[in-house]
Amino acid sequence: MTKLTPSSSYSIALRIRLLNQPGALARVTQAIAKVGGSLSQIDLIHQSPAETVREIAVDAVSSEHAQQIRAAVAALPDVKVERVVDCTFELHRGGKLQVVGKSPLESAADLAMAYTPGVGRVSLEIAANPAAVYEYTIKGNSVGIVTDGSAVLGLGNVGPEAALPVMEGKAALFKRFADIDAFPLCLATQDVAQIVETVVHLAPSFGGFNLEDISAPRCFAIESQLKARLNLPVFHDDQHGTAIVVLAALLNALKVVKKTLDQVRIVINGAGAAGIAVTQLLRRAGAAHILVCDRKGILSRSRSDLTPEKAAVAVEQKGSLAEALVGADVFIGVSVANALTVEMVAKMAPDPILFALANPVPEIQPELVSDQVAVMATGRSDYPNQINNVLAFPGVFRGALDCRAKQINTEMCVAAAQAIAALIPAEDLDRHWIIPSVFDGRVVPQVAAAVIQAARQTGVAGIP
Repeated sequence: MTKLTPSSSYSIALRIRLLNQPGALARVTQAIAKVGGSLSQIDLIHQSPAETVREIAVDAVSSEHAQQIRAAVAALPDVKVERVVDCTFELHRGGKLQVVGKSPLESAADLAMAYTPGVGRVSLEIAANPAAVYEYTIKGNSVGIVTDGSAVLGLGNVGPEAALPVMEGKAALFKRFADIDAFPLCLATQDVAQIVETVVHLAPSFGGFNLEDISAPRCFAIESQLKARLNLPVFHDDQHGTAIVVLAALLNALKVVKKTLDQVRIVINGAGAAGIAVTQLLRRAGAAHILVCDRKGILSRSRSDLTPEKAAVAVEQKGSLAEALVGADVFIGVSVANALTVEMVAKMAPDPILFALANPVPEIQPELVSDQVAVMATGRSDYPNQINNVLAFPGVFRGALDCRAKQINTEMCVAAAQAIAALIPAEDLDRHWIIPSVFDGRVVPQVAAAVIQAARQTGVAGIP
């Protein structure tokens, strides 16, 4: 059974009443530790000579584990659990977003300028000069986050309402890291044509669109059609955001093992939106030897079950994932938990690089192969080298909006990856440090600058 590390995503706050005597709190913390909970904070709420009331925040590995922690504390003599709060649900209560006006509305003069009659003058200016909409409205700093709820995180087709908390979170990340005003657009349709038409009709209000959590292969068609019909940046983060950060991490990992992108043999497990996009971007960056696998093994041209997207990355070779990995230098997993075994890793080339990006459980637990691999990365924050899309999409859109890019092309994606990789100097690279932190304040400005330069060089920048 996979052993997971307690995470704040399953944090609970226990308010408990216990005797005010030596050892009482220690018995509580010991009970929590015994069932595998991780203490994060203890607050004193009330104290009297006879008793104390404390609130204890505890990280768990699952909802069931949180219940075990609660039961362990409740079972202690002279301890009363007064309430238990799921901290993640509490954070989401009422939603994570709000609209805040930028201009004061405290007087009749304020209203006259911000709304009628003054606003009419601005509307007439935009009618006469449509490009002025970028200067006098939110459009130039706004992104629509579009989903149909068909492929939400690892949850599957849960629908647009259930997707809304995720899209709110995405919007919050846009604001926190790039100061971009992003808005969730959860659509009550999973029809490609209807989604495309809806986004096209919404385009006047937005400077660009981030497609999110739309299942393959429909996501490919939606992105392609929107790019053809809109003169705005359209970016499917599940594809291109993932690909950018994987390429950035791989560029640095290869420096650690002193190998080159054009020479290494790469195996990608997972042929959905992310896997296809990673393959395409690595090829554009110079990778020459890539095998892509799905549940049935290598995407071989001899197979009759391949979608057009899979067929585009298929090769002559046949075989299973295990056969593909014999002698491979790099494994990139964008698939499912425990898809990779220790035996498979043992048959890879010397100094192998493993990116096991399935979440929350990776394709292989890092502890199982720590002595066999040269560089290990996951999608989790509790291991070194987290491959996180937050390193890419805020800076990509910051750059695209700032130069009013007409699209986000492959050259801009490669430039973004190279900018992320370059943030760690070659002399500082280490097997445990190949990618910067998402909280590194240099990331967004550097990525944005690289994206703007690539946009100008490829002729898609809308302004000098």
